[in-house]
Amino acid sequence: MAPVIRALKAEPWAQTIVVSTGQHREMIRQTLGIFDIGIDIDLDVMEPDQTLAGLSAKIFTRLDPLLVEIKPDLVLVQGDTTSVMVAALSCFYRRIPVGHVEAGLRTHDLQNPFPEEMNRLIAGHASAIHFAPTQASHDNLIAEQHDPASVHITGNTVIDALLDVAGRDLPCAFPRPGRRLVLITAHRRENFGAPLLAICQAIKTLHDTHTDVDFVYPVHPNPNVRGPVYQNLAGLERLHLCDPVNYLELTALMKASTFVLTDSGGIQEEAPALGKPVLVLRSETERPEAVAAGVARLVGTDAATIIAECSKLLTDPAAYKAMARGVSPYGDGKGAARIAALCKSFLDA
Repeated sequence: MAPVIRALKAEPWAQTIVVSTGQHREMIRQTLGIFDIGIDIDLDVMEPDQTLAGLSAKIFTRLDPLLVEIKPDLVLVQGDTTSVMVAALSCFYRRIPVGHVEAGLRTHDLQNPFPEEMNRLIAGHASAIHFAPTQASHDNLIAEQHDPASVHITGNTVIDALLDVAGRDLPCAFPRPGRRLVLITAHRRENFGAPLLAICQAIKTLHDTHTDVDFVYPVHPNPNVRGPVYQNLAGLERLHLCDPVNYLELTALMKASTFVLTDSGGIQEEAPALGKPVLVLRSETERPEAVAAGVARLVGTDAATIIAECSKLLTDPAAYKAMARGVSPYGDGKGAARIAALCKSFLDA
């Protein structure tokens, strides 16, 4: 969302107010600071290991009075988080139009990813204008019978942000001399429990097998992730477990990596744009364009499959070259400017 905020703040017709739920406060402030953006209102909803219902109730309760007080002409939300779903529905209740950035992503499976697939369906149906990153996401919205005049292909603004940051001088301790780097992120709710344990088993085997490879795993603070990861992977010589990194550090690690092993959504778009193959720790993806282009592959959470697919990229130069092609089906870095212009047109209509 940072490129969109920055584009709107540069427009003389727009007064832009940035609202944060307060989740992962320091991470958010650090990231927005990279783009010289501050937070105007913090809803302060963060609690350790809270339930989805509890989180939703808090956001509803704290956001609704703000909508009454501020009376915004348009509220922009991005993606498929619980915060996005609640914000979109809160605006719908108050008859305030919503613009959905990164609209139309679908797996057509409500359990994968959970709860994101339901979140984005609700946000989509509560929105008045849809900013779809790709033709496929546009087509998903049309198939759901949204007004074609409300659906616009803009590219994904995650590429705007990435190209801005990747062009900077980013210090990084990796790769170390004589070694390659595999970057790992795994934190999604549907992978809690047995799937995450299988992922840890695969990582340990890969570490023990490929002795010329460093593995870096920034570990999400959620105890359902942090506990199992540290219990199963702490102490391995070339596996570097660390706290979550900021956006500059993450981009530097992606640039330095040989490939990325992840269950993240955004990294499925970012890493291919940097020429890095992505192995996706999920059985479904709402970003099929990268898979179709051959720069990402679904490997699920079966340990044997993860080991086999990672080993192929580490040992087969032809297989690696086929995936490391720098293909970016998600945007050209101008998505935020398109969204700002569409917002003005919508409000002027």
